[in-house]
Amino acid sequence: MHIFLHAFAVTSIAMSTPEPSQAKTATPATPPNPHKALVLFSGGQDSATCLAWALDRYAHVETIGFDYGQRHSVELKCRGEVLASIRAAFPVWADRLGEDHMLDLGILGQISDTAMTREQEIVFEKSGLPSTFVPGRNLMFFMFAAAIAYRRGLSVLVGGMCETDYSGYPDCRDNTLKALQVAVSLGLDAPMVVETPLMWLTKAQTWDLAHNLGGTDLVERIRTQTHTCYLGDRSTLHDWGYGCGKCPACELRASGYAEYVGGKDSVVAQ
Repeated sequence: MHIFLHAFAVTSIAMSTPEPSQAKTATPATPPNPHKALVLFSGGQDSATCLAWALDRYAHVETIGFDYGQRHSVELKCRGEVLASIRAAFPVWADRLGEDHMLDLGILGQISDTAMTREQEIVFEKSGLPSTFVPGRNLMFFMFAAAIAYRRGLSVLVGGMCETDYSGYPDCRDNTLKALQVAVSLGLDAPMVVETPLMWLTKAQTWDLAHNLGGTDLVERIRTQTHTCYLGDRSTLHDWGYGCGKCPACELRASGYAEYVGGKDSVVAQ
């Protein structure tokens, strides 16, 4: 039993460490990993980047989204546009992109009293966490994703969680997801690898990863087609994408994009 647990833990540690940038093409130089992956895909920037990351590596990739009673459905509407766009623009990835799954987790919204599931002001709670934290959300997402993956013969779960530029959510932390990988694998009696390619990346590095994977074409599609704004504002297209420009998610996305563009400009100037 100890050997079994150790094997899963080591796999998680290895997979959570950022890898060197790939060539700026959607056609990798090496054959894809034969394992099949399921990407937690919300329609936002991070999950779209993770989708590209998975498509660049795995022979078969499926996606899963969750309607959990969030205060707006903008991201969910963006999901289909992003998936169709990737299929049209990246033929190699299109051949690997499989079925999309959408699950109704409305019960989570019913038991949650947060700024993500109610029309509430975004504030910091006594716990130090922002009121956008939905307790148990990512844990539930991974558990349901694992159930789908098990049924469909998929052994890799990919999520856009990050412990660098983030709001402090405990279910986004590396240790949480390592423990979850072990629990899921034991509970299903089947190895499940939880991949978090953005775990140690800043938001600027996340933009850069998208560029490394699919060039300016992918970056532009993520900029204009994905959605991150907590308030669901899609009335104004900023340099960094759509959003209110004031909520924590917009501020983080905007500052990361500015840093990313600034870095590209510096390279060109040299």
